[in-house]
Amino acid sequence: MKPDSQNVTDYTNNNTIFMVWSFKDNLEVSAVFNQVCQLLINLNNSVNVRFPASRASCVMGIGHDAWLRLQLPGPLPKELVNFVPVVGGKHTAVSSKGDLHFHIRADNTSICYDMASAISDVLNPVAISTEEIHGFRYWDSRSILGFVDGTENPQGQDREFFGIVGDDDPDYKGGSYLFVQKYIHNLTAWKGLSTEQQEKVIGRSKSNDIEMADDVKPSNSHIALSNVGDELKIVRDNMPFGNMSTNEMGTYFIAYASTFSTVQKMLNNMFIGNPEGNYDSILDFSTAKTGSLYFVPTFNMIDDFSSN
Repeated sequence: MKPDSQNVTDYTNNNTIFMVWSFKDNLEVSAVFNQVCQLLINLNNSVNVRFPASRASCVMGIGHDAWLRLQLPGPLPKELVNFVPVVGGKHTAVSSKGDLHFHIRADNTSICYDMASAISDVLNPVAISTEEIHGFRYWDSRSILGFVDGTENPQGQDREFFGIVGDDDPDYKGGSYLFVQKYIHNLTAWKGLSTEQQEKVIGRSKSNDIEMADDVKPSNSHIALSNVGDELKIVRDNMPFGNMSTNEMGTYFIAYASTFSTVQKMLNNMFIGNPEGNYDSILDFSTAKTGSLYFVPTFNMIDDFSSN
């Protein structure tokens, strides 16, 4: 990770809190945003000193409309837009509102809780928390569906190359595009499939996470459509979550990328299909309930924002 970049390239931690906040209408929010920027720097510095073994961090992303409302520097990052729904013949990647997104992670749940609480105390007067997901590491990095999630993630220095903006947008070098979706799984239908049928939906073996050969893997499997080439990768930090009382079992999909166009191509493949109509069969069991795009500025940018 570049020294000035937020912690977008770290590997999956054990506990995560994802929070989406939307500013209230007709309120002055700049002063509170400045406080949030100061707090973000403080929180990251503090956990690094107090709990260095916990791999704790808090990453903040800023949405398109919030960028304009806060009068942050222009021109905007090249690919920062309001996410437009991807409408396929059967399934849709919906678009949802979000001004600020926080990705809080640590080995210790208490650290996540305290950081989320501190952020909420500052934002509550001017914003509404529209989403809060508590993710957890499920066995050996499996999703609730029972398959290992993130095997195709770039490793080592490739994480920086694919996850962080480079020289193509020099004003925002070191930043990152952040795209998130909350998926809810129909576990009743999923568990009604045999293991062999589930493996054909994913494109991998369930027990030992081995990808099917190309001549065996279905063209509408998740692996076949969500991977758009070795030269186009993203840094995923997906986390499962579950609530037994509401029967909301799902995956919070989170992608950091040097360009949003990579994520867009993946979504087009999954929802529209490649070729069109050959959509990702996992969508018959997993429904996207949210979808929003943010830009993750560098710490230098955040420090500048905090003093404006």
